[in-house]
Amino acid sequence: MFEVVAALISMQLYLVIALVASLAAGFPPAAAQPSVAEQVLPDKPLAQRPNFLVIVADDLGWSDLGSFGGEIATPNLDALAYSGVRFSGFHTAPACSPTRAMLMSGVDNHQAGLGTMAELPNQATRGVPGYETYLNDRVATIAELLHAGGYRTLMSGKWHLGMTPDRGPSVRGFEQSFALLDGASNHFGTDQSRAWREAGFAPTYRENGRPARFPEGAYSSDYFTDRLIRLLEDGAGQANDSRPFFAYLAFTAPHWPIQAPQKDIAKYKGRYDGGYEVLSRARLARQKRLGLVPLDAVPHAMELARPWDSLSTEEKEIEARKMEVYAAMVDRMDWNIGRLVAALKRLGWYNNTLVLFLADNGPDGREDLSPDHLNNLPPAPEIGVDNGLENIGNATSYVSYGPGWAQANSTPSRLMKGYPTEGGIRVAAFAAGKLVKGGGRILNANLDVRDVAPTLLDLAGLSQPARFAGRPILPYEGRSMRKVLNGRMSIVRSADEPLGYELLYRRALRKGDWKAVFLPKPEKGAPVRSVGEGRWQLFNIADDPGETSDLADLKPAKLQELVADYESYAREKGVVPLYP
Repeated sequence: MFEVVAALISMQLYLVIALVASLAAGFPPAAAQPSVAEQVLPDKPLAQRPNFLVIVADDLGWSDLGSFGGEIATPNLDALAYSGVRFSGFHTAPACSPTRAMLMSGVDNHQAGLGTMAELPNQATRGVPGYETYLNDRVATIAELLHAGGYRTLMSGKWHLGMTPDRGPSVRGFEQSFALLDGASNHFGTDQSRAWREAGFAPTYRENGRPARFPEGAYSSDYFTDRLIRLLEDGAGQANDSRPFFAYLAFTAPHWPIQAPQKDIAKYKGRYDGGYEVLSRARLARQKRLGLVPLDAVPHAMELARPWDSLSTEEKEIEARKMEVYAAMVDRMDWNIGRLVAALKRLGWYNNTLVLFLADNGPDGREDLSPDHLNNLPPAPEIGVDNGLENIGNATSYVSYGPGWAQANSTPSRLMKGYPTEGGIRVAAFAAGKLVKGGGRILNANLDVRDVAPTLLDLAGLSQPARFAGRPILPYEGRSMRKVLNGRMSIVRSADEPLGYELLYRRALRKGDWKAVFLPKPEKGAPVRSVGEGRWQLFNIADDPGETSDLADLKPAKLQELVADYESYAREKGVVPLYP
């Protein structure tokens, strides 16, 4: 009981300090914390509760890590993955911010405020509840609940859940944070100049809610990791702060623009000269040897990508260079995770820390050559972009790596980021450390990013309240993975429980091994190429992870069942229909 009272006193003292600091800085104060009546008290003392480290990679391919079939050097991530449990059926939303909304809230993105991307509002969604394009007040973040329950809450990296001072991480539960509020930025910080601001492409950084700058010349993965390690060390130096921590490290790698330090790029010189079809076959073969996919798994044919053999010599050189840079980004991210793990061990916290790693969606297959990716316009001359072959990967280049490499990196799945097909929503994910029964386990259960928040709250010995900060909040849609992590169960949801997905009118419904997918026909004149037949398709994911065999005509009753489930999901979550 003493620990609980001490935690509540500490929390109230922190809120007074935060209020004074925020008023002095001219920023609105953090949202009010719940009363004791609104928050279920912990069922175990603070000292007995685990630390949580959640690491999110940005647009990582399902097969990029060595432990998931990739050839990129990822020894630190692989060591963690092999020591714990790899999730071969973990799913997210098709894109960044909707996934992060579900990660933070434990509920569907259409209810949490990111029914669509903040960058892509339209007349049909503007003003619709659930489409605010920021994390709304119908939810309480896992950081808010853990902090109210006695946790120290720390964040470094990409937020992408609100751009205004009253919507940043410092007012959604993180007592210490260094955050990029936007969805992307230059990895070397060279996009903060006056020219970039006047062009409308300068990013927004915040430190504990106050305007901040990313140090030009630093590299994103290095700096975000540095900042989190520093926050952990600062906490270790406070003898009177015995709280466990929730640390959130949200990389912007390997998100476009693909950029990396030259020494890391050099490691992969010539590695991808064979092309993306060769890479896809090699990765699938390794996945089969690792037991991640069935031995008879068939990859989906690549879409939107030109055959490698049809490219000119010059085009092949450019494409190979792009993948070399991308691999270097993943490599460098892994190196930084090694530094973070070493810091936890040095501070004596590693053995009491649960590590959860995931990507926020599938790999990005766009072919952007400019910061103005929404309008697909050439870069403004004054910002100094150089996308020449020898400069690709440097701070002044601005390219993405295209649909060929993206689909090789999501093999055997269909398509990539932006689609609710497996290539867009099945991601590399694993858990390791405290409370995880390890030993190289692979779990193929249908898990979802909505399961993260309820899992952490459960493991912390807390319960989700019905109200937070004086307002009602939505109950969790996700399921706790506690028994999956400790090996007592192999599933978190039954075979007859539907789980829906929707973004940009692309839809999917998963139920057991069955999945229905609807991709609208591409719009004429759209700036981004896309695919879709404008009809529902049906797949058995257990037998056909590549979604290669449409069973809609063979199983019409099953398709009708899943479509009805989707319609129920859409009505319940407030999904804007394709044709309003």
